Amino acid sequence: MEETSATQHEVLSPPRIAFQQDDEIRPDRDRGRTRDSRRSLSRDSRSSIRTRAQSTSGIPIEFRTLSIQVSESQAIARTGSKEKQDDGKQPNRDYFESLDFHVLSPSNVCQLLISDPDEGITKDSAALRLQRNGKNILPHRKENYARKLFFYVFGGFCSVLWIGVIIFFICWRPLGDPNPQAYNLGLAILVLIVIFLQACFSAFQDWSTKKTMDSILDLLPSDALVLRDSVFTKIPSTDLVTGDIVKISIGNKVPADMRLLSTSGDIRFDRSMLTGEPDEIEGAIHMTDSNFLESRNIALTGTLVTNGSGTGIVVLTGANTVMGRIAKATSSTKDEPTLIQREITRFVKIIVCLTVLLASLILFTWVGWLRVKHHTFMNVVAMLNNVMGCVVAFIPEGMPIGVALTLMMVARRMKAANVLPKGLSTVETLGCVNVICSDKTGTLTENRMTVVSVGFVDQHISLAEVLDTATSNEKMQSISSNMSLSGKKAFEKLHFAAHLCNDATFDPVTKDLPIPERKVQGNATDAAILRFAETFQPGQTLLENHPIAFQIPFNSKNKWMLTLHDTPELLEYEERTYLALVKGAPDVLLPKCTSYWSYETDSPKPLDDEAKERFSALQDRLSRKAERVILICQREYSPVTALHSNAFGDEIVEHCLCNLMIIGVFGILDPPRPETAKTVADCRRAGIRFFMVTGDFGLTGAAIGRSVGIFTGDRDPDTYETILERGDNVLEGAVDPSLLSSNKSLLLEGYQLNLLEKKDWDLVCSYEEIVFGRTTPEQKLRIVNEFKSRGNAVAVTGDGVNDAPALRAADVGIAIASGSDVALEAADLVLMDRFDSIVDAIRLGRLVFQNLQKVIGYLLPAGSWSEIWPVLLNVFFGVPLPLSSFLMIIICVFTDLFLSLSLIMEKEEFDLLSIPPRNHKRDHLINFKIYGQSYLFIGVMETICAHSMFFLYMWRHAQIPAGDLFFAFEKYQDGFHGYTQDQLTSFNVTGQCVYFVTLVVLQWGNILSIRNKRLSILQADPLTKPRRNLWLFAGALISLAIAIFVTEVPGIQRLFGTASVPIEFWLLPLPLALAYDEGGDPANEDREDREDWRKGVEMGDPFNFSIISDQVISAGIPPCGSSKSMLIIMREGAEWSHSKSSASIGSPASSQPDSAW
Repeated sequence: MEETSATQHEVLSPPRIAFQQDDEIRPDRDRGRTRDSRRSLSRDSRSSIRTRAQSTSGIPIEFRTLSIQVSESQAIARTGSKEKQDDGKQPNRDYFESLDFHVLSPSNVCQLLISDPDEGITKDSAALRLQRNGKNILPHRKENYARKLFFYVFGGFCSVLWIGVIIFFICWRPLGDPNPQAYNLGLAILVLIVIFLQACFSAFQDWSTKKTMDSILDLLPSDALVLRDSVFTKIPSTDLVTGDIVKISIGNKVPADMRLLSTSGDIRFDRSMLTGEPDEIEGAIHMTDSNFLESRNIALTGTLVTNGSGTGIVVLTGANTVMGRIAKATSSTKDEPTLIQREITRFVKIIVCLTVLLASLILFTWVGWLRVKHHTFMNVVAMLNNVMGCVVAFIPEGMPIGVALTLMMVARRMKAANVLPKGLSTVETLGCVNVICSDKTGTLTENRMTVVSVGFVDQHISLAEVLDTATSNEKMQSISSNMSLSGKKAFEKLHFAAHLCNDATFDPVTKDLPIPERKVQGNATDAAILRFAETFQPGQTLLENHPIAFQIPFNSKNKWMLTLHDTPELLEYEERTYLALVKGAPDVLLPKCTSYWSYETDSPKPLDDEAKERFSALQDRLSRKAERVILICQREYSPVTALHSNAFGDEIVEHCLCNLMIIGVFGILDPPRPETAKTVADCRRAGIRFFMVTGDFGLTGAAIGRSVGIFTGDRDPDTYETILERGDNVLEGAVDPSLLSSNKSLLLEGYQLNLLEKKDWDLVCSYEEIVFGRTTPEQKLRIVNEFKSRGNAVAVTGDGVNDAPALRAADVGIAIASGSDVALEAADLVLMDRFDSIVDAIRLGRLVFQNLQKVIGYLLPAGSWSEIWPVLLNVFFGVPLPLSSFLMIIICVFTDLFLSLSLIMEKEEFDLLSIPPRNHKRDHLINFKIYGQSYLFIGVMETICAHSMFFLYMWRHAQIPAGDLFFAFEKYQDGFHGYTQDQLTSFNVTGQCVYFVTLVVLQWGNILSIRNKRLSILQADPLTKPRRNLWLFAGALISLAIAIFVTEVPGIQRLFGTASVPIEFWLLPLPLALAYDEGGDPANEDREDREDWRKGVEMGDPFNFSIISDQVISAGIPPCGSSKSMLIIMREGAEWSHSKSSASIGSPASSQPDSAW
């Protein structure tokens, strides 16, 4: 009865903060070890990151429904109602209704699961439990194979091809009765084979892509910090078992369903992936709801720790967790279509509309004219064959296959370069990025921090030489010899606070190694301070004599941490008094300080204006040397509320953070990554503006920015005041270049962003070099949105919890593999090792767009345009059909397809980083330029050449001039030019095969032309490096073999009406194909233009191309000697020259020409 009463009291007033009893405090355990960049999510539970469109997921609906059902069931049970709830079985509801881990006290839960909260479980016990219960792996989501199969068979172009199958069958029977032609049956079967092949390939491509993406996600780290055999160690989260004691902290994902045992008091969870609600849930150690799913002392698998830290015991793993149970009940997540999928859908709609239009035109022409004027020329079967010939001609059946293979190959290349995209849409978007906003710590820098100086309000000490000495005693003596007696005490107080106000610990496994070689569990800042403090004196005794009674961990919003300590010196006070130590950002803590410990007088002094000026000078001096400044303060505090009460945490925040005394500061250096400077330079060369967005002090960020090339000039950057001076003259939505400062660099602090108006942001977004300092997560998010709203494609790089909102909002979120789970969850792309991998990712993102355009540009001329004109000539001009429907299908699906796949293996034609990024809103994958290139240029040439070969054959072998074939209509029958019907049919069939062979050979020249959009074949042939591509020859041989098979095999000749092609018509198209790439070596002036292009990018202003000639601007890169390059210049020069003159400074890269075509 007492237990029930206590439980009810806990529900009514749950304590928010958990404390250890004084007699239970263990100095070696009560300090947070939770700041490590560990992982806490099973690799198989990463289905949540396969799509960022969580609103389409059924998980929140299922979770909320299940929670309501459990609550209603419990309410009915409490009231004793016998009302029948439902007729069906509810296994999940019954299962979670029966759980009582949240009701039991922490000690009872540990007893139930046979686990010790101080020692954990043994390794042997863990192995037995793992063997009995299995891995901590969530069940794979169920695939809707019926829906997938339906889409494979009827989706995309297949839906139109099915119409062709039906019509061909109808033409065979009943329209073909009483003498049905096997040709029509063969065409129906052939189209069925095409549909089957496309369905099989789509299924294989889906399977292969899923396998590739799964292998990529498997590479993401997934560890948990677990207490086993009295030692906290990292293990894969898949090896967690019930009874494990796990530590979680800000930035982690909860690795299993856990019952919280203790918390820092401010721990919060993001349950949005389960509930669909953005509000954070505050953690507790006591039951807050009788419903297991709603009680806040339960941490659920996959939820994010957004603040604080805590310890919990694993109660459910794998398929038994809430997420595991729901995953079984929900259908597969509906993925949002990628950019390429939307482009293909757009293209399909255009093609279908054109197909329907032309087919209707042919049908109406036959009904209204041919049946009346030439009633014997074309019967119903012939008309339907022509209609379907139009359909087959306009549909490039091989294009979806080529597009899918291209994306898959690029994803594999990224994986090989240790760049892991979570989805193919990431690959597509990278080529558009023209702004990168990068976090500093851990991204641009190594996140290996070292204390290089200490400071006091009235003294600064450099430790560079001191820290190089051999032993702790020598170091202490070295620093002591340079200190006065009072200075020693000031240093001792700083050393004392460094040990106590710290959330890092040494890994027990490496604690006996030299200090620089020890592993530290905790964030990099605390690790640096801990190594510094341990270097001069071990801190174990200090921790034992001054145990932590309460702690508020650091978070990126508050920018400070606080610890309360029991100290022997304060026990004599009548009121319970604690020593409060606070560590954090100077600009946040300084306004809360009223005194400081003087290094010179060895006594407290009031913090007057003079002292504040001295401190500000010290902070600026350290910041300009790229040192992160950490301020440490202290005070004595006697709380009014009880230590174990709910209001204690609020009281500390409101009343303890005032009247602080400054002890000193640490100057911490975090060196840039060796590759950062080159990465920034490469991005700028690629027309991408590279900004720093950091939570550090602005001057520190500026110093790092200058060292890595984000700031390139010698002058100090512009500031907020500069923006205010020029902002009043900014017009709505545009920036007058005359208003811009000659200084292209800008330094802004986070608080200043809140003061900017829209016109000010227009001016800010026009700068080329920006460092944003002292930014909060909300301000980082605003920066991303401001640049996106001005037409920029923004990428964000980061590794911390504070970067997650910006990572999710960016067009491409890029996380570092060593970053927090929250950052990895929010990102689209993960860099596994080196930061310069981002350059490879951008290069591959541009390459995929370039190669996709090459594939499409190759398929359209012969596979679409050159096939439609024979049908049109036959219907409207009475010419005997120059190309049969069968041969059209062979070109689209077989001869062209194998050659197009070789374009997937193409390397970059020129340095893709030497051109600006494309405009993601304006430059479509398939645009009018590609239509013009494929249809009106290459397509027209191939059509003319193929028809010329057809008419040439008819003249040389049948002595029928081309003029007589035009408007022949029904005259082309028995007696025409003295030939029988069989002879005329034989001539026509052979002429069709000549047309077919001509297109096959011409496509060889087309692919050599399309692979070199700026160079001739003599400048970049497929045999020599660096553009070697032997797959081209393999594809050409396969297409040749198919053409020979189709035209020479007797069985194919009889069934589909083909014939052998005279040898001269295999050879005549060869010089025509080679003419596609006619061109000599580039002239000297071309090489000079190319050099000018490079200079234009390397002179410090990649967005000012005025030194390049207008013709070069028009082409996107320097012209080559080939006729094709000149055509591109003439076709697009006027348009691009206009865009150059009207470029928007607010989005400099977006106004640059599309260099791809």
